[in-house]
Amino acid sequence: MGGKHGKYAYVRRSDGWYVKVRVLKSRAEDDPSRYIPLGYKTRNPPITYPILREEELPDEVRAKLYEV
Repeated sequence: MGGKHGKYAYVRRSDGWYVKVRVLKSRAEDDPSRYIPLGYKTRNPPITYPILREEELPDEVRAKLYEV
């Protein structure tokens, strides 16, 4: 399978972990509420999901990535 309709993506953190996030398409690209980190992290994300870099996200979301 894979990510359905781009609802979910994985964000690569600087420490090598990937965190699964929910992407809300109805929000602006620079809006921090567009990305909702879920309580799931892995070293090997599925290849069918989009991979985002940590630097592409707003600062508020980056801080939440390390709480997982």
